[in-house]
Amino acid sequence: MVGMKSFRSPPPVVKLINAFARPFENAVATARTCYSGKGIIWPEEVSGDGEPDDKRQKRVEQRDRIARSTYEAGHHTTLQHAHFQFTLENVSRQFLWSFLHSHPFYNSEQVSQRFVEVRPDFFAVPPLDGEALAVYRAALEQQQAAYRRLIDLLMAPAAREYYRIFPARKKVSARYDKDVKKKAQEIARYALPVATFAYLYHTVSGITLLRYYRLCQQLDAPTETRLVVTRMVEEVLRHDPLYQTILEDPLPLEATPEYEHFQAHAFTPDVEFIREFDRSLSGYTSRLVDHKPGNEACVAQAVREVLGISRARLDDETAIRRALDPAENKLFGESMNLTSLSKLSRALVHASYTFRKKLSHTADSQDQRHRMTPASRPLLMAHMTGEPDYVVPELLRHSAPARELYDDTMARTWAAIARLRGLGVADEFAAYLLPNAVCVRMTESADFLNLHHKLKSRLCYTAQEEIWRASLDEARQVRDVNPVLGRYLLPPCGLRLMTQTRPLCPEGDRYCGVPVWKLTIDQYSRVI
Repeated sequence: MVGMKSFRSPPPVVKLINAFARPFENAVATARTCYSGKGIIWPEEVSGDGEPDDKRQKRVEQRDRIARSTYEAGHHTTLQHAHFQFTLENVSRQFLWSFLHSHPFYNSEQVSQRFVEVRPDFFAVPPLDGEALAVYRAALEQQQAAYRRLIDLLMAPAAREYYRIFPARKKVSARYDKDVKKKAQEIARYALPVATFAYLYHTVSGITLLRYYRLCQQLDAPTETRLVVTRMVEEVLRHDPLYQTILEDPLPLEATPEYEHFQAHAFTPDVEFIREFDRSLSGYTSRLVDHKPGNEACVAQAVREVLGISRARLDDETAIRRALDPAENKLFGESMNLTSLSKLSRALVHASYTFRKKLSHTADSQDQRHRMTPASRPLLMAHMTGEPDYVVPELLRHSAPARELYDDTMARTWAAIARLRGLGVADEFAAYLLPNAVCVRMTESADFLNLHHKLKSRLCYTAQEEIWRASLDEARQVRDVNPVLGRYLLPPCGLRLMTQTRPLCPEGDRYCGVPVWKLTIDQYSRVI
């Protein structure tokens, strides 16, 4: 495999900035505490600090033996206590989407392309040479130029809509044009490639980092992933070399099931799959394709079980209202999500829904952050059929020049990718040119409690427009099949109205300008 050190762009910068003082010995201390009759075992005891050399050596041998045996037996909760906080710079959006954020056990805070303008030459450039490098760089320049031009072209339609919502602000537009620019920038970023760099804080537990290392060589971005994760592990080993005791080598890319499938089936992207999937959406961005037939009855019975009340005293609709109506369960009016800790609210996990959906790469990068509504996300290389395949945001439909530039940019981008593949460039590297707009097709499932939490944030008019539209699809369809549950799928202002919490909008000066709490969900509509 080509080393990431040969990427033409600046290498990733990985720094461990916060960690437990003795993380490895903490893991062994927690394991020993499970069988301790004398109370808590402390990390200092594990290493025999302060004891004579012979006793200390026995402690160390015991420590390493326990660490290996619990690790090999799969008793990994001991490794979950210690966490490591990293800062990452010069890592691509493709790497973040395909690996770092594609699982539930992490926390990240990263720079937003919605609110921070992307600076020139802020992109990953793979290890290409000659004509392939020239084609790649020319495509990047074209995408950057389109991004900047789209911001200019979208200012007018964004301003029309913004000042329609906030007419009083038009008189002092100089104060608010920066907000209009952010609306234009939010859409212009669809033209940028997934090679665009990000910087972020990223925190994981010890066991998650060990999993990262074991499976860091997998599609879609194995080279970049291997390098970034290796540097994370190196940082941790400098902090606590004892982790070397249980560190396993990465599995080869060739040993991953996805790679083995492509090798066995002479892989070529399936154009008919794309057409078949899109037909199955029936015009939706997110289509409900499955749900448990007894969702509402099951939730109602769970509520009765929590409260110890018979059906004769608590019918289904009243039971659901007791758990879910913010007027009765005031936890739904809280800014902090407390419902996973509430016995009554947890009754809502028994209802479940499955959606088939198509989002852009950039919208799905936000959707995947809702880790309790998991999806089976694709290998993008398996969807690279050679034809332009992208999402068109709503605002682009309000500017003919912007739409023309956007479509032309997409055509040029796919032509550059085809040229790279024709030159023998691996799909892994050609895929870095895919635009943020590229379609991501998947199936996503959620229990009602976590779907409610997700839609509470994404039905807000301040949410990114594309994921808002998908969330609206989901809320409307759940209402159709489960109206008693579905009536409570609302943005924060709608829920706060039910609890009489003031102010109704919790966003402060980020208020969208639309009194959404006065609208029925069938009246929801927006452009920006």
